[in-house]
Amino acid sequence: MDPYHITEFASPRYFSKLDQQHGDPSAQEALPNTTLNGPSRPLEQSKFALPLRFSSSATPHQQTSDQLKPAEKRHEKRARFLFLSKKSAPGEAGERTSSSLDLARSPPFNHLFFSLPSELQVQIISSLPLSDILNLRLVSKTWHELITVNEAPIARIHIDYHIPAFATRLYPLPSNTSPDFHYLCSLWHRLHVAAKLAHLICEWITKDIFLRRTEAERLDFEPKYESMRRRLIPLVFTIFHFFEMYRKDHVQYILNNDGHGLLHTPYTLNPIELNIMKQYDEKTLLRVHEIFPLVVSSFCRRLRPPSYVGRVERSLRGYLKEKPPDEVHAATLCLGGLRQVEKFWEIKGYNIRRGAVDSWYSGLSREPVETDTKSRRGFMGLGRRKQSIPNGGDSHSRSSFEGRPTSQGKQLKRHSKESDHLTNLVYQTSLSAGMPMAPLPKEHLRLVLPDLPALQQIWLVTAEALILERKIVERPQDIRRNAQVMLELIREDVAAEEEEWWYGRGSPESLKLPREATEDDPLEF
Repeated sequence: MDPYHITEFASPRYFSKLDQQHGDPSAQEALPNTTLNGPSRPLEQSKFALPLRFSSSATPHQQTSDQLKPAEKRHEKRARFLFLSKKSAPGEAGERTSSSLDLARSPPFNHLFFSLPSELQVQIISSLPLSDILNLRLVSKTWHELITVNEAPIARIHIDYHIPAFATRLYPLPSNTSPDFHYLCSLWHRLHVAAKLAHLICEWITKDIFLRRTEAERLDFEPKYESMRRRLIPLVFTIFHFFEMYRKDHVQYILNNDGHGLLHTPYTLNPIELNIMKQYDEKTLLRVHEIFPLVVSSFCRRLRPPSYVGRVERSLRGYLKEKPPDEVHAATLCLGGLRQVEKFWEIKGYNIRRGAVDSWYSGLSREPVETDTKSRRGFMGLGRRKQSIPNGGDSHSRSSFEGRPTSQGKQLKRHSKESDHLTNLVYQTSLSAGMPMAPLPKEHLRLVLPDLPALQQIWLVTAEALILERKIVERPQDIRRNAQVMLELIREDVAAEEEEWWYGRGSPESLKLPREATEDDPLEF
């Protein structure tokens, strides 16, 4: 016969004994004085207890569930089902079930957020990435109004803590104006283009100049690669600024001279370039002048077929097109800017890339296609029926048609009013001004395209003369060229003064544009 304290685990007698130990009289009465093998002696208190057992027969969760409403009971059952579906530890069951119930009964997030003071709301929103802030405007009218009203303080926080110093030096905020999202997004767009193009140039230098092609060689070259990319970003950003200002000033120069451009003006130094370069300090001008041939040559090399391909192999591979002429490169740089250079660079396949360049350049000077206004003929030369709304004809028939009040016209007016309200709500913001270096109008392209300088004359002649005039260096031989520039780029010991000059004092790592920032462009206009 088994002793009285031996009971099968999780049997009814097991729980009855456990309830009796905690002083439950109902369980004590219902407990039969028998064991599995027959009658036994009266029960005594057991010293064994489970850590998860409550002191009463009904758990606190069961006591509160009787007082819940039917809707809350459904939430409770769903929370218990979700909890049981996950294989959690036994000790965490009570805590997770109670936390899920608390979450189900807590107020929604938007109620909690909008109950905060406005200063805290602005601080919380400003800590998000700029792309997430712009997407929040599409959640609801309340969020759109909150972000639009606080546009200036949010933009100010991002400019102070998330924009490097070299960007605000070249694009300072206009005086007596508050910052807005257009100014902030324009800076981030230029920074993204500079970081992406610096990454592509470093890839080309690593593979074709330093011949680091295997995985082991690239891992060994990684510290030099990163320091080279960090040095190139502010320099490429300055080149972006140069071509953006050059196109704008070139159009204005032609308009101020009654359509006469630089080809009809005698000059020693390009007046447009000279006016832009006066904005650069001595250090920036010298560094950009040293790196400018590398940027242009890397882009030109991208638009040529591989150099190792001979005539026979070129015909087998289908590399039938030669490199584009110099005027195509000059038009890409001066009219499309570095954003267009990046677009061409990222196209895979030489033939597809050359086709994209040709189609883009032919679209610059192409006349707009005029639509044929003649009536189209139908099958077998039979004319089609005219539309119910007359396009021409006498004014009497047109006015009589327009004067008839129809239900369709009322619906169209109502729909137009609703669309106008939506347009005012979403699109009438500071971002409606457009992206930097947007495509030029056709009338401006006709003026600027035939007046572009030669590719070899862009920047180099004017910058070198200005460097010698300012006495930044004593002789032209003191300007670093090619091999010296490469060695300077891969130098790993970056001085603290240089970091402070480009990125600002005490700049966090987010200002230095990590390589992950070049994967996509969420701020495309």
